[in-house]
Amino acid sequence: MRRRFVTLDVFTGKRFTGNPLGAVLEADGLDTDTMQAITREFGHPETIFVFPPDDPRHRARLRIFTPGREIPFAGHPTVGAAVLFARLDGGKGAREMVIEETIGPVRCRAEPKGPEHGSASFTVPMQPERGGAAPDGAAIAAVLDLDAGEIGFDGLTPQRWTAGNAFTFVPLRGLDAVKRCRPDLSRFEDTFGGERPGMVFVFCRETLDADHDFHARMFAPGMGVFEDPATGSAAAAFAGLLAADLPDGEHAYAIEQGHEMGRPSLMRLTLTMNDGKLESAAIGGEAVVVTEGTIEA
Repeated sequence: MRRRFVTLDVFTGKRFTGNPLGAVLEADGLDTDTMQAITREFGHPETIFVFPPDDPRHRARLRIFTPGREIPFAGHPTVGAAVLFARLDGGKGAREMVIEETIGPVRCRAEPKGPEHGSASFTVPMQPERGGAAPDGAAIAAVLDLDAGEIGFDGLTPQRWTAGNAFTFVPLRGLDAVKRCRPDLSRFEDTFGGERPGMVFVFCRETLDADHDFHARMFAPGMGVFEDPATGSAAAAFAGLLAADLPDGEHAYAIEQGHEMGRPSLMRLTLTMNDGKLESAAIGGEAVVVTEGTIEA
């Protein structure tokens, strides 16, 4: 059966940058093994499969796959899907929608910026939670080929957080340390993994663009993604780490990622604090259509 597909570059407004996403429309009838095979065929960090929603008030239901496995939630597929649906629905102004993912309903807002280009944001569907103790600095440094003294800044130390997908967050002294990260695959899962493959988000405050707040890289070789150009679900969990010392009110951050891969990306994270606690978080960015066609499956 021929099924329509679209690919987009997400967390960017420029084709051939950002994080590539495959989107298979009319996915009814596809089994899990076939969806996994199609995902590997596309070779993108993630591919979404679009189904009718369980709740007719919602726009669609998604299943999300990396080349290695299915995941319950992801950021760049959510932003890409919202931009794609706004385009398919022919709207000219901003619109709100709910997209069903395995984690639950995700509230999105999308705004077209042209025939093939738009922006979108979504409310993080799960409050960030701590994910247990992180490895010590010496162990992390050994796996990433860094010096232990390069880990940590401004009182920040490695931490584990999840907002649907679990990450080890590693603060580094500056851009040079981030650029020099070379994960040792022979020790990666023993250090960072557990019930699921390890995912590591390294970051620093030094940025390539003075208007941005953090520079980051993300490694997840056990998910079939050695390095990811932009990781929205990591930004969602990052909200928990950042919220620890914030005053009440709204706080906005721009996170640059993907530069070391030649796929520069920009994620926008907004946190709302109330009574000393994180009330909500949202992730936003742009997306642009790259290809369209049909796939036999």
